[in-house]
Amino acid sequence: MTTGRHTATELDPSLDDYQLASALVREAGQLALLMRMGGLQGERKTSVSDVVTAADRAAEAYVLEQLRRCRPDDGILGEEGASVAGTSGRTWVIDPVDGTYNFLHGSTYWCSAIALKRNDSDHGGNAVADPSVILGAIYQPETDKLWLGGEERAATVNGEAISGSGDTSVSQLCAATYIHPTWLADPRTAMPWHAAAITAASLRMFGSGSCDLGRVADGELGCWFQHSCPEWDWLPGKAIVRAAGGDTAVVQVNGLNWFVAGGSTAVNELSAALTSVPQFA
Repeated sequence: MTTGRHTATELDPSLDDYQLASALVREAGQLALLMRMGGLQGERKTSVSDVVTAADRAAEAYVLEQLRRCRPDDGILGEEGASVAGTSGRTWVIDPVDGTYNFLHGSTYWCSAIALKRNDSDHGGNAVADPSVILGAIYQPETDKLWLGGEERAATVNGEAISGSGDTSVSQLCAATYIHPTWLADPRTAMPWHAAAITAASLRMFGSGSCDLGRVADGELGCWFQHSCPEWDWLPGKAIVRAAGGDTAVVQVNGLNWFVAGGSTAVNELSAALTSVPQFA
């Protein structure tokens, strides 16, 4: 596939799912990086910090093309609009550039991410808030880090086994998080976020959920929480955190879902803190 002057690799359909996911995020990330080096402009989506670039779209188009050729029976869902209904009961969830604001402004803290999920539904046939995930892959090009893991493969970063921060209280951990400033003006989100934030030893807010979750899986960060995550921001990291021996949860507060990851004690404590606040009608 050629995008402008950048040529990306045609992948072999005989690759297993983990090999395919690894190749897809590596190629997508390198394509985006090359395009940024050639010069890019961002387009505003919902806010100043929520932007999209031609690299996001080109990287997603590349992954879409490869998946339609290599896994024609699987569904596909992408942040930038890719949507393919499959027949296999499985769907690939694509985030071509997670941390686009960072990416556009020259930070290294961005990545390409992908997950393979099951098409879970409740008894009424509705999609569930936290579907089961088969595998995840996250690639941060400028640090050349590739996290990989899933139900049938223990978590690794660049092929080396990882195991998180262990089963430690939040009070002893650095918690990564994100909340847009406008949400801090709304008590429905500000109160649970504050309740969880003050339980941690320290806080970090870097602007790429998948990069954060990879670092929860490898122990560089202790735990993580964020509300209203779309599947492409949650499922790749969820798969890898769980494959590293960690835990994840989704809890609802004031009608919004909060996504939590870390060791089991940290997840339980963060979940309890989030749900400790008054509920609004």
